[in-house]
Amino acid sequence: MTTFTRIRVTFEKLYGKHLLATNIVTCGTLLGVGDCMVQRMNIAYEKHNGNTVKYDFARTGRMVAIGFVLGPFNHYWYTFLDRILKGTSQKTVLKKIACDQTVAGPFFCTSFLVGMTLLEGKGLDAAIVEWKNKFLHIYMVDWMFWPLAQFVNFRFLPGRFRVLYVSSATLIWNSFLSYMKHRSDDETEEAVEEAHIR
Repeated sequence: MTTFTRIRVTFEKLYGKHLLATNIVTCGTLLGVGDCMVQRMNIAYEKHNGNTVKYDFARTGRMVAIGFVLGPFNHYWYTFLDRILKGTSQKTVLKKIACDQTVAGPFFCTSFLVGMTLLEGKGLDAAIVEWKNKFLHIYMVDWMFWPLAQFVNFRFLPGRFRVLYVSSATLIWNSFLSYMKHRSDDETEEAVEEAHIR
């Protein structure tokens, strides 16, 4: 068996028989890679300004963990969409995008923010405050990024490659999510403290 044949057989197994596992691992890994990119940029920026910031491995671990949790939802969501909206006509693609933006978008943004805050051990109050502070910003950017990306996905790609494509596009998106999640944790903590005082 040649190297090319081995690669092809492995690829077919990953994106055939083992598609769910592949999608879960891909989702978790790319959330971690996105966070790594954001942290590296932040460390370089702080170093340029004369500050020292250490890499937060636990933070990246939490990003990977939430990716593993959201991976199955991602997998089954695209399977469901392809089952109820068959074909790649422009009308069908637009319906899929509308469903994705109105159902999956809010679900994944909310799950990410709440899940990450809970994994940080900050509790439900902090998760609610974080959601109130950041959801709308993330969801607005979601509308600028995902409809075009999903048009390519739904129009041109076979169903089994949807999560792979989305995960690749997600590398950019995850960098943004990591930035949004970690950019103002101090503000979130202050808001939670104020809520307890009241």
